[in-house]
Amino acid sequence: MRIPATLALLLALFGGTSQAQSADPATLYRNVTIIDGTGAAPKPGMNLLIRGERIVSLGADAPTGGDIKVVDASGLYVLPGLINTHEHLATPPNRAYAEAQMKRDLYGGVTSVRDMADDLRQVGDLARAARAREIPGPDLYYAALMAGPDFFGDPRTQAVSVGGVPGHVPWMQSIGPDTDLVQAVAMARGTWASAIKIYADLPAERVAAITAEAHRQGIPVWAHAAVFPASPAQVLAAGVDAVSHVCMLAYQASDAMPGAYHARAPVDASKFAASDSPVTAALFRTMRARGVPLDATLLVYDELDRAHAAHPERPAGYCSLDLAARLTAQARREGVIVTAGTDTLGDPADPWPALYREMALLVDRAGFTPLQAIRAATGDAALAIRHDPDFGTLAPGKLANLVFLAKDPSTDIGAMRTVAFTVKRGLTYPRADYHPDADRAARKED
Repeated sequence: MRIPATLALLLALFGGTSQAQSADPATLYRNVTIIDGTGAAPKPGMNLLIRGERIVSLGADAPTGGDIKVVDASGLYVLPGLINTHEHLATPPNRAYAEAQMKRDLYGGVTSVRDMADDLRQVGDLARAARAREIPGPDLYYAALMAGPDFFGDPRTQAVSVGGVPGHVPWMQSIGPDTDLVQAVAMARGTWASAIKIYADLPAERVAAITAEAHRQGIPVWAHAAVFPASPAQVLAAGVDAVSHVCMLAYQASDAMPGAYHARAPVDASKFAASDSPVTAALFRTMRARGVPLDATLLVYDELDRAHAAHPERPAGYCSLDLAARLTAQARREGVIVTAGTDTLGDPADPWPALYREMALLVDRAGFTPLQAIRAATGDAALAIRHDPDFGTLAPGKLANLVFLAKDPSTDIGAMRTVAFTVKRGLTYPRADYHPDADRAARKED
């Protein structure tokens, strides 16, 4: 019996699994040094085989076959594609700006980004366009935000809610004592968000209620480490899945917890004169026991310090880089999963991703080794996004998200700036094809 041509095509695409897989292109990277994202020492003289979007094998043996393209990677170092666990690409929405930032990230080795709440109408479309290879950029995993009613006077909420009422759009919701949380969480999930972000101005019982309902509906919760008036200890007790901003943990030592996000005093640095605070140690032990990642965002505190140095007549930031770095170092010693997130896209004139500065701060100020900083931007970062089975480390079956460097970053984190090419889902993006000057104007926000 003859099969109609249309049916044969459908079978080849959807039913003929082995045939479709065998048609996927395969590439063997020979004699490369592997840094696998687990914190393990580099492994020289290795061979890494990918087929289609996935890693097939890596080891000392070199597979052979007529359909395998062989790339001599002698002298190169391969890492998992980098992950920035804290970006904002659409506050306010600016498509040219966002695409330029995503392009800079990808050609700098960043293959995944956690967008921590924006106008998800644009972020969702950017995520689709990057996934469909219509634009060069990392895969995006993004959050829908929830906060207390008082937060929605913030002008940023107006910028991301044009056409709607701030606090009453599915991607950024005001949560009060009478909010139907079942519906609120369902609306957030309807945006295709990867998680709900709990931001500010919520009491402990409401943080716990949001978290419980989100988990019941199968969606993770990412939270500020302090939600004001909910304290860090209360945020962790609620069962959130990840927390951001290391200095917000320091508010646990305050004489009185600030009552609102916009009315918080600076962290009292005098409470942390000792090298390791017992107050934050207790929080870190809870985080370690529950596997809660910390998105430290040292770059935020670095930029706050720089802004104050440039304008000393203005108030200083709520926390210094020095204290943030010391707390991050303490978190690492306590066994907390620390991830590399920037919460800023950095200098538009810099041709390299802002994530490199975060990694350098982890090394230079928080005492991480280069391998630990790499892990914070790869294997541990994937844990924060809940996609560690799919990427973050180099292993058979995982996505072929890779970055190849000309120098060894395990001895000098500055070697990140020697990218030869990035591979995202099996597709190669040579650094030589990136022309940062052409996108520099677009990387500046209006």
